[in-house]
Amino acid sequence: MGSGAPLEAQAAKGDRAAFSALMTETKGDLHRFVRRYIGDDEEAYDVVQETYASAWLAIRRYDPGRSFPTWLRSIAVNKCRDWGRKRTVRRVVRGVMGLDAPEALAVGDGRATPEDQLDEARRRVALDHAIADLPDALKAPLLLTALEGRSHAEVALIVGATPKAVETRIARARAKLAAALRGL
Repeated sequence: MGSGAPLEAQAAKGDRAAFSALMTETKGDLHRFVRRYIGDDEEAYDVVQETYASAWLAIRRYDPGRSFPTWLRSIAVNKCRDWGRKRTVRRVVRGVMGLDAPEALAVGDGRATPEDQLDEARRRVALDHAIADLPDALKAPLLLTALEGRSHAEVALIVGATPKAVETRIARARAKLAAALRGL
């Protein structure tokens, strides 16, 4: 990595150390994005690993003039969509149409009472499930803008849409979430 070239340019030439450094820089944000997209923390780790594996396999096609995190998000969105399709098939095969049982609501958040902790965990799980259940076309724009602070133009590049379409998709996603979470 000592050539002085940006990490992205070095990685694009197949430099494993540069790619590893980029992974270190981006893994926290990428995991948060994927976890919100699919709604499952454990599965998110697998999807993130698949994303990095695919990125490494395609690294020579990466254009260092393009933002690495934006390029990586494009791959991650596709991996999340793949995961969603696989989940749907598994649910149909098993005959189970719901997500995991809520018994896994555990980790305390410092609130005073166990009831408060349980209510907060239920709201968090409900939000994660509501986000995970959004159509792919709505989910990615919402997460990329709301959680990562990306501009509509940058999200448009990631999802292959116009900035106006991104704006519309975000509004639709928020409306669907509001409807899904009414009463919580």
